[in-house]
Amino acid sequence: MPSADPTARADPALLAWASAAVRHTARVTNMLVAARRFRIVGGDARDAAVLRDLLTGLGARHAEDGAHVDQLWCLGTPDESVAAVEQATADRPRGSTLLVVDAGRHVPAVDEDAFGPTTLARPGVLGVPMTSDDVFLVSTGRDAEDDPAAEARIRWARRSMPVSRALADELRQGGLLRGTRIGVSLFLEPKTAVLALLLRDAGADVVVYAHADETDDAVADVLRRAGLPVHASSTATVSEQRDLALAMLDTRPHVLVDDGSHVIRLVHQERPDLLPTMLGAAEETTSGLRPLRVMVSRGQLGIPVVAVNDARTKTFFDNRYGTGQSTVFATLDLLEGLDDPSPVLVPAGGGSAVVAGFGHVGEGVALVLRALGFRVTVADPDPVRALQALFAGYAVAPLTEAVRTADLVMSASGVPDTISLAVLRACAPGAVVSVAGGVDQEVAVDDALAAGAVRTTIGRKVERVAIPDGPDVLLLDGGGCINITAAEGNPIEIMDLSFAAQLGAVRMLVEHGDELDRAVVPIDPEVDAVTARAALAAFGTVVAPPGGPGTAGPTAAQPADRGPDVRTRRFGDPA
Repeated sequence: MPSADPTARADPALLAWASAAVRHTARVTNMLVAARRFRIVGGDARDAAVLRDLLTGLGARHAEDGAHVDQLWCLGTPDESVAAVEQATADRPRGSTLLVVDAGRHVPAVDEDAFGPTTLARPGVLGVPMTSDDVFLVSTGRDAEDDPAAEARIRWARRSMPVSRALADELRQGGLLRGTRIGVSLFLEPKTAVLALLLRDAGADVVVYAHADETDDAVADVLRRAGLPVHASSTATVSEQRDLALAMLDTRPHVLVDDGSHVIRLVHQERPDLLPTMLGAAEETTSGLRPLRVMVSRGQLGIPVVAVNDARTKTFFDNRYGTGQSTVFATLDLLEGLDDPSPVLVPAGGGSAVVAGFGHVGEGVALVLRALGFRVTVADPDPVRALQALFAGYAVAPLTEAVRTADLVMSASGVPDTISLAVLRACAPGAVVSVAGGVDQEVAVDDALAAGAVRTTIGRKVERVAIPDGPDVLLLDGGGCINITAAEGNPIEIMDLSFAAQLGAVRMLVEHGDELDRAVVPIDPEVDAVTARAALAAFGTVVAPPGGPGTAGPTAAQPADRGPDVRTRRFGDPA
């Protein structure tokens, strides 16, 4: 629903408040904004209008009074909030989470004591068991607890991953994974821990590896206490990481679940003797599939690799909505944490941003930036993608031209040297450079250093980089994929979809790995269908089953002795 006040979005103070409230809620819950049904309770009409516009711009759905909601955003008085919570919890299906957000702009809008004793569901999120096991409170005016509380974060993630839980339970009941050793090499945080434990509970022997900058040590310790071998440390050097990865491979996994295909490539380089005993691997990133396809073209790939990234329930959601939200939010959170944050990027409307690359990730990044009030220019050398960006309402320009006046430059290509030394030299002074794609040297840091660039740390994961024959720019986390290296990764509901696809790929490999080509193979389309239907149910929506009312139904079986009639009847019945 568009704002009734066309000038509301132009008020930078209001947009800054709304942006901070939404980002805080996403940060402490690690939950998705898009697709959630919300209602705003009380408050000033202009405040409510700006918050509503921002939430709907990010893909959430405004619900009218009386309709089922997932989130109550409270702006008014505590009494109004209590009444709204009571109404929202009446006849609510058990297991359906209600998030109550105190987003009071000047004073608290929720009296937490009114709901009885609270418990810490995870840092920054309170449970109210006297009201319901499924109602949780978030205050945007209160900092989250410092305690890493890994067990609580894992429990929180598990409750919001119904699709993965259901698919893993099917594997458990069928006994398919018994005796199968699965090596998991993913960003080691609560959602990955849930996947590893689900695979373990389904009967697999699970061993875990993670890169140092993708390791949450507290989560790793929880998995170790649960009996899983974990080869990961956030302080490991490059050589130590190699040793840890090889130690995981030396457990002789039958299946690898990888992100970036680094471990898949390592087994080919360092442990080729293991390949004949492996059923295959599953790879979930665009950047990870690229080198594997080159290996196929050279006849070098020794195992089948299921292209999980190409599953529609992965790419359309993880890449666009998950990565779009989490990378932009993480970028602005880091900037807001500076002692002297950029006046343009704290995060009000009016800033200018460039998105390098307009694949699914770039689409999501641009969508979120525009919802937050940025003027967005897209740069993509592919003319078709550039045309898509133009049709989506963005300005389009060559990258070296676009960055000259940009406050923020976000690379979403997943291609090395996208932000080349020439691009860095073309940037506006003080421009912020952040990466949403996530491959080594996507920002040409090594080239800049070789040319004499000087790096100075000015805040958590923020450096000022003085570029010879160019400007000073602010580089976030050394050019790492910012939602992974500086935040908690993609939202839980998004990774539920991606990990459901991973579970489908594992099933494919265990059932048919010996029959599959030693190539990058597409995921079974049925995995997408099953995952999507389960996710629709989790979001409170259903669609007609195949062949049900309002659908075309399955294709009728063709008699064996008669081929399909493909003659046209547009010009009358054929002779």
